[in-house]
Amino acid sequence: DEAYERTLACVGDLHDAQLDVPLREVLNPLRWELGHCAFFYDVFVLGVLGGAPLQMARAADLYDSFGIAHDDRWGLDLPGRAATLDYLARVRDAVVERLARSEPGPAETYLHLLALVHSDMHVEAFTYMRQTLGYPAPPLPGAQPALASGAGALPGDVAIDGGRWMLGATREAPFVFDNEKWAHEVELAPFRIARAPVTQSEFASFVDAGGYLDARLWSRAGWQWRQRAGALHPIYWQRGDGGWLRRDFDRMLPLEPHRPIVHVNWHEAQAWCRWAQRRLPTEAEWERAAATAGGSRSNWARSAPRSM
Repeated sequence: DEAYERTLACVGDLHDAQLDVPLREVLNPLRWELGHCAFFYDVFVLGVLGGAPLQMARAADLYDSFGIAHDDRWGLDLPGRAATLDYLARVRDAVVERLARSEPGPAETYLHLLALVHSDMHVEAFTYMRQTLGYPAPPLPGAQPALASGAGALPGDVAIDGGRWMLGATREAPFVFDNEKWAHEVELAPFRIARAPVTQSEFASFVDAGGYLDARLWSRAGWQWRQRAGALHPIYWQRGDGGWLRRDFDRMLPLEPHRPIVHVNWHEAQAWCRWAQRRLPTEAEWERAAATAGGSRSNWARSAPRSM
């Protein structure tokens, strides 16, 4: 129910013209996105578990992301807002009715969880698409307003001990994605990692120092991307009279110095690291550091070669 209400909230405040979006690599037609959320439940819950016919006869020709290429979604004869929301509601009602009839076993539970997290992933997609388009932030039920933090910088590194580390999901977890299977040991050398994420002020120093114009700081692929994109700073930044501003959905805000930097890609992050004489962590290092941070101090190594 919560996932369903969040999905509806992602478009509920938008007028019909705002649902028609330009063809871009990072967008989907918003009505397509809504219908796809319903279609996933329709196929992987109602269809797989009960053999039920689709709640919308032509849904597979419209919303199957495996069979419909991204750019082709703009040429589909998509139902209007009302018909799309009706499809979403009929699928939701059928799923709830099925759950009410019996206690789901392990296989059925897994499919319900898969469809649930799929819905949440698309709420994230609606959110970043609204950021991309400059729409207001989605009024998600239960969302808390961002707190105005008075915290300052948190400089310095933490040393993490090396050794063997279990990377991935265990078989006891109630739900995992296939790319998390299965936990396996990896060998980690001791390393150091920053106590806090790179901040906006730290990244602004890189921008102000001409980091976007220094090809030596970029990989070959990164420099080619920067030239094609014409990037001179993070995508949602612009200079104001008093310094850098960032676009937060439909608002321009002064850059909060200690807020973690977001909306930069791999190439930009890698270039910052070269400029700052750092490097990006590996997946295993990041997971190890995140897990260790909540543990006892006995998990911290007293000394380790600086690698980040």
